[in-house]
Amino acid sequence: MSTAVVIPAYNAARHLPAVVQRVLAHPPGDLQAVIVVDDGSRDDTAAVAAGLAAVEPRLQLLRRAANGGYGAAMKDGLAAARARGASQVACVHADGQYSPEVLPGLLQAMSARGLDLLQGSRIASGTALSGGMPLYKYLANAGLNVLENLTFGLGMTDYHSGYLVYGPRALAAIPFDRLSDSFEFDLEVIASARAAGLAVGEAPVPTHYGDEISHLRPLPYGLRVLRVLWRYRRGKYAS
Repeated sequence: MSTAVVIPAYNAARHLPAVVQRVLAHPPGDLQAVIVVDDGSRDDTAAVAAGLAAVEPRLQLLRRAANGGYGAAMKDGLAAARARGASQVACVHADGQYSPEVLPGLLQAMSARGLDLLQGSRIASGTALSGGMPLYKYLANAGLNVLENLTFGLGMTDYHSGYLVYGPRALAAIPFDRLSDSFEFDLEVIASARAAGLAVGEAPVPTHYGDEISHLRPLPYGLRVLRVLWRYRRGKYAS
């Protein structure tokens, strides 16, 4: 199967070169494309990505004229990956918080376990707090995790890392265009996968919180997460 890596990037010029280099240094054997989606950045993200693309033929830059949100960037990246014929896609964040080095192992785990969608878990790895995850985020994640497991019946430890790997059935069955343009996009992907009867699981991933800037506002995000759970219970994600 051919693999594409989508990197949504917003004001990520400082971290992007290292992340791309790490992806290319530890690629899955069938890596077809690395797609950087510049989501209307106000720094040099687009110029940095264009420079990387000039020397790496597998790298594709997509530029959004205005910032549309994480979900909007992912929709563009996923559409581009499918247009290139990728049969599986991984999302790697541009800030380097989640290790690109473990991606080949995640793809192997997804295949070996017969999963359609694989979530990288900071909690299962035991590296969340030691990697610098703020305590308030750790506790909020734990509280939401209880509600999410009750809703989805999955028994997972982390629904919010954003390190998602999509298999062929997930790419074909999930109606991405109907999902949020904001950060709850990933949770809606999981909700849609569950509603479609797809196999969803997780695998541990190391994480490192450094000097990256988070654009996620915790309270509004938490409320939107609760809305996703409520909508799922009401059958809103069933096709």
